[in-house]
Amino acid sequence: MPIEGFDFQAFAASMAEQAKELVPKDLEDREKEYIVKTLGNFTLLAGEALYNDEQLNLTAEQAVFITQVIAEWSFHKSIDLIHSGILPEYWDSIMQKIAFTIFEVAKQAIIRKIPQDQLLQAVEHHVIKVYNSCIEELQKKGVIDEEVKARAESQSNIDAMAKQAQEEQMRQQQAAQSEVENKQKEAERRREERRNKRRQERHSQPVSAGITNKQMKLMTLALVLKILSQDKVTTILNKFDTDDSEAISQYMNMADLESRIDGDLITSCIKEMREYLPVKRKLTQENVMGDLLRIYRATPRERIEKIIKNERPFVKRFISQAYEGEYSGLPLKVAGIVAQYVEDSI
Repeated sequence: MPIEGFDFQAFAASMAEQAKELVPKDLEDREKEYIVKTLGNFTLLAGEALYNDEQLNLTAEQAVFITQVIAEWSFHKSIDLIHSGILPEYWDSIMQKIAFTIFEVAKQAIIRKIPQDQLLQAVEHHVIKVYNSCIEELQKKGVIDEEVKARAESQSNIDAMAKQAQEEQMRQQQAAQSEVENKQKEAERRREERRNKRRQERHSQPVSAGITNKQMKLMTLALVLKILSQDKVTTILNKFDTDDSEAISQYMNMADLESRIDGDLITSCIKEMREYLPVKRKLTQENVMGDLLRIYRATPRERIEKIIKNERPFVKRFISQAYEGEYSGLPLKVAGIVAQYVEDSI
């Protein structure tokens, strides 16, 4: 019974049409025609044989798979023969042996229910074996010399196309990555332009409805303090002068404070204030030594020695060795306190 759903003639014609688009551009027209014609003929013959073989009992999918494998190897090995330098009158016999080998290996693999990846490996092994055997036979008969034999055996269009496809994929990935990076840079540039514009607007005119930039910051701070405990609020307010502290307290007592100022302006103001907030760094020897060296570069040594004149010996020794870029072994927490003390005392 013929294989239902397997139109071998249409499939062979489709494979031949696809081959026309894939043949190397550097070949002559007669060579391109040979590749397409050979692929089409072998695909058609194999498809017809499978279609009429009732003993195999293949599905349409299995028949298409075998026929496609023959088409692909016919394409690649015919290109290898053309590039090898072997005369055209020997091409057909080699290609027939290759096509027959693929047909038989694939059929046996299907019958034995071998997985497709193993089937493809077996086909590749036997194709290369038959191809090289044919080349050696031509060399033994004196049809080709050692140079042509070596060139023919080195041909592998299937590997060349795989490499080309991989390189093209890498180029596409690199191009896509570059495009993403460019878009990110452009987006960041636009965000920076908007930030700069907002800064200019805030500094050149009142922020909103007669509210100055300073008032906006105090109002924003008041919104933040409203969610803190009273102890923390008191601690923070004590750091402001009397006028600003009283203004913040008044804003905190406004029941409708949130509705009086624009939400975008609040967000912008918070971002601006964050730029000036100190960032807590991890306490490490490198950071402590870096802070001290920075202080040393900006402050005369005599002034620093005067600051630590009455300190305990281990503190003086730590400061002295730090000048030489050495860490004296002082406990890290204590070293951090000493460095902060020196900085605050300058």
